[in-house]
Amino acid sequence: MRQAPIHLPIPYRRSYDWLDQVFTARAAETGGVIRRQVRDVDREVGAQVFEAEVRRRGFRLLRTRHHYIVVCDSGPIDLIV
Repeated sequence: MRQAPIHLPIPYRRSYDWLDQVFTARAAETGGVIRRQVRDVDREVGAQVFEAEVRRRGFRLLRTRHHYIVVCDSGPIDLIV
């Protein structure tokens, strides 16, 4: 007699754990740039929470069609082209 496969639950990861992982990346800590897909942000924490965290840290946030781009620096940004 064949048994049904065992499906183990996927470990639950809280949304704020995801945020911590994003903002403890080396780029965030050294004033670099972080890029995340819009769909991933929406799935993990939502746009409002993500934007609030970027603002709280004093960083800059850009959005393209498919990506959020976080400039981990509070200085001015010049759009060249």
